Amino acid sequence: MFTGLIEEVGKVNALLRGAGAELRVAAPRLSATRCVGDSIAVNGVCLTVTKVSGEELSFDAVEETLQKTTLASLRPGDPVNLEQPVSGEHGVGGHFVLGHVDGIGTVIGFDRRPGTGTLVIRATQEVMRYVVPKGSIAVDGISLTVASCSEDEFRVAVIPHTIENTNLASRRPGDSVNLEADILGKYVERFLSGRSSGGGVTAQLLAEAGWLEE
Repeated sequence: MFTGLIEEVGKVNALLRGAGAELRVAAPRLSATRCVGDSIAVNGVCLTVTKVSGEELSFDAVEETLQKTTLASLRPGDPVNLEQPVSGEHGVGGHFVLGHVDGIGTVIGFDRRPGTGTLVIRATQEVMRYVVPKGSIAVDGISLTVASCSEDEFRVAVIPHTIENTNLASRRPGDSVNLEADILGKYVERFLSGRSSGGGVTAQLLAEAGWLEE
């Protein structure tokens, strides 16, 4: 499990395709403490370290992962967000991120102004059903807060520190990003779907579940 707080921006050295793919990433900071078998979130995708060679980490990605994430489009030199799993020594500064991508979004706008930036992303209904104002979402593994949303897109405000210390610094309209919705919304939906034949979330159901006062 991760928190969506990026620890290092690595650089893709190679993506070798075969039956799946081998991804090699230059990660001077994390490679010093990682071992074979460790998990790392790469642009929000939970992968297992298969080799540590100097400052380079290697990962295997199966075809299913390549089809459902943006990993297949990576090229040598591309920056990637890296995060190691949360440990009991540190608090959760972002939100709970599993590294299981729900869908691929498209950047349709990135307004950068002094002191802030507004990122607009279009997403599928599979993702948007869990997106709510002031809720959390992971974009390429970055924990961000939703400022507003419509049926097929959402906006997030991004501070300069986040832009400068993640791959958002290189993002442009038209780019694809990995999206993972907040796991809490999925649990709520699952719980409520078992209590209503209609499958809809109503104020009455929320009250019965103890999440809303009647």
